[in-house]
Amino acid sequence: MKNQEIAWLLKEKYHGVESQAFQADCARLESGVPLAYLIGSVPFLDCTIHLDSHPLIPRPETEYWVEQAITTIKSQSSRQDLELTGGRGLASSLHILDLCAGSGAVGIAVAKAIPDANVTFAELDPAHFPTIEKNIKQNTIIYDSEKYKVSGGDLFSEIANGEQFNYILTNPPYIDATANTVDDNVVEHEPHLALFGGVAGMEIITRIITEAPQYLTPLGQLWIEHEPAQVAAIKILANTHDFTAITHPDQYGVPRFSVLTVAQ
Repeated sequence: MKNQEIAWLLKEKYHGVESQAFQADCARLESGVPLAYLIGSVPFLDCTIHLDSHPLIPRPETEYWVEQAITTIKSQSSRQDLELTGGRGLASSLHILDLCAGSGAVGIAVAKAIPDANVTFAELDPAHFPTIEKNIKQNTIIYDSEKYKVSGGDLFSEIANGEQFNYILTNPPYIDATANTVDDNVVEHEPHLALFGGVAGMEIITRIITEAPQYLTPLGQLWIEHEPAQVAAIKILANTHDFTAITHPDQYGVPRFSVLTVAQ
């Protein structure tokens, strides 16, 4: 694996030319620094996601469910438009929230795939705001600060009262730090704020499911990434807060994300 990473580093960052800087990066790679941080970006669906502030590195599992979400949003929004606008295309009233945004990869992939969507990025750590804004500017056709908003605060705390979204998409901190399921290099180099979700990894997930209904439109959906072991707890929470929940496997067959829909 290290040989493959070295070859990728040489190709992507140094355009095939070995140098002292390349050798220094190889040493950093050997010490455990993630390849994505050394290169400075990762591909994510049709986007290039920059990692200047060292946010959580987007994973293939996240990429998989975001692609499913985009397909669903396009399909459902098109059907609604046929009813509401006489078939004139995706409604400009489509509002998406990328919650626990990190690099903004989730919301930016949606924004690029669905240019008419309005996307808000909610992220607790302000160090990532410039990274999100850079990724928006470099992956969307037109940067519009009204259309694409970066919001701070703890989860929904900076979302305006009464503001609602058709879809909330989130890859929250959901790892149980006591379970020792994370590789050492991830623990050493990626942000703990984005990784660990408290007791059983469920503290942030519980808050999101509890608070989300007031920020969703009727029939709105919450897409949430999680651990396989958290499925039962998520379904109980969903039922308690008037959601219906369906859990889906990722590309590896692992129960990885759930779609919670506001019950009618």
